[in-house]
Amino acid sequence: MNAQIDNADSTPADFWRSLTYFNLYRLALVSFIVVIALLFDARALFGAEKGRLFLMTGWFYAVIVILSFVPLRLRWLPFSWQLALQVCSDIVALTVLAYASGGVQSSVGLLLMVSMAVAGIISRGRITLLFAALASIAALLEHAYAVLYDDAPVVQYIQVGLLCVAFFAVAGLAHKLAQYALDNQKLAQRRGRDLIGMAEANRLVMRDMQDGVLVVDEHDKIVQMNPSAAHLLHNAGAAGSWLASSFPLLYAQYALWKNNALSGRETLQLDGGLQARLRFVGVEREAAQGAVIFLEDMQHVQAEAQQIKLAALGRLTANLAHEVRNPLSAISYATELLQEESGDARQERLLQLIRENTQRINRIIEDVMQLNRRDRAQPETFDLAVLLPTFMDEFIQAERVAPGVVVLQAGQAGMVTFDRGHFRQVLWNLCRNGLHYGHHLPGSLALVTGVERGRVTLEVRDDGPGIAVEHRSRLFEPFFTTAEQGTGLGLYIAKELCEANGAWLAYYDAEDRPGERKSGACFIITFGERRLGKRPVHQHGG
Repeated sequence: MNAQIDNADSTPADFWRSLTYFNLYRLALVSFIVVIALLFDARALFGAEKGRLFLMTGWFYAVIVILSFVPLRLRWLPFSWQLALQVCSDIVALTVLAYASGGVQSSVGLLLMVSMAVAGIISRGRITLLFAALASIAALLEHAYAVLYDDAPVVQYIQVGLLCVAFFAVAGLAHKLAQYALDNQKLAQRRGRDLIGMAEANRLVMRDMQDGVLVVDEHDKIVQMNPSAAHLLHNAGAAGSWLASSFPLLYAQYALWKNNALSGRETLQLDGGLQARLRFVGVEREAAQGAVIFLEDMQHVQAEAQQIKLAALGRLTANLAHEVRNPLSAISYATELLQEESGDARQERLLQLIRENTQRINRIIEDVMQLNRRDRAQPETFDLAVLLPTFMDEFIQAERVAPGVVVLQAGQAGMVTFDRGHFRQVLWNLCRNGLHYGHHLPGSLALVTGVERGRVTLEVRDDGPGIAVEHRSRLFEPFFTTAEQGTGLGLYIAKELCEANGAWLAYYDAEDRPGERKSGACFIITFGERRLGKRPVHQHGG
């Protein structure tokens, strides 16, 4: 019994479901036969003897069909055994009913074709031809008995033979259809597994892609977005929302693309000074059309370009250190010796000019060599509220700044991650520039901390004339300067060091920033992530 149960359990559930439907058909068929026999009096139709046989066979067939539900429900026997018992009982019962109703002329035997076809389909082609052979043998025996004992015409063997051929034809066709259905089922299952695998691969690819991906349907609704897109757009819960309401700027570019007003790849300005290159790909699904929006983080492109630039810069600085500084030191040393021996004022002025230019060239070389330290950042976490007062004291003493000129306006400061040496170099450069162009009045140079869009910021504001509009686009380019003695590398190095530590440096006019100051320059450092401290808001003056 346990072996039978294990075998039954190994049969797919849809096989058992099909067998149940087949048994329900048998129940409906036998019910119709019994009702016809009772209503029209089978004895009157077929004679007293054959009418009794027809009625008794119908009742016996009904009992067998009803009892078949018990092992089918309890799964007492394996599937193939239960199917064989049901079909064999159909063959016996319908053959006897055909004999009782007049043999092959009654057409009752044609009902066996339904059993053959259904058995072949629900068994997926198993032993269907055996059932056809059994049905043919039963039909031949029935007619042979009728010829021997009931004087049935011998020529009806042709009709019986045709009926047997029909049995095999239906069984063969059912067998082929069952095999076709089975192959389609296996193909569908394989395709389903492939689709599941592709969906999982698609999920992993979208999850690990560095570029942001948004899938938009034909109604401009966000269907799917990967973590990179959520990070770039600072909205992880936008999936399922409308593109226009979640990302208005991105929707404006998308609308232009839909109207064929965009050519090539466009750039979208993001928070924190980042930029994303947009690429739209249309997706047609039947009559509807959606789109896939790719957001390529330009920071990665810039990082790759930076690696190439650093490699070239490393070779450049090595050559500068060897080929330029050694001759420059000799020139500077010779100039000092000539200045000690010279008594001519005109010659003294020329020697001083040579010395100042050699010092300027030496500063340029030192600035260029500092660029090679960009990839050597050692970030650590510190509190701006603790570091800034210490830095201000050092800066005021080193630059000999009057009291009150430099002030600290600490708003909601916090913990930031940055290389301390890089941070001191960046801030010193910005403060020195602000002090150079400022008016040296109380509060002329202000350091302002705050939080914008979840990120800690530090602003360096001065009360100078600011940056001319025509110079702002080149402000962070190397070797660009408006000062006569400047090298043009200070702001460029500051921006490079900020990016090496996951921060961004940007310029604004003071009037574009919140605060009382309505003129001057404002450089803002936006740190990589927000880590709020618990220190109170305070005001510190230098």
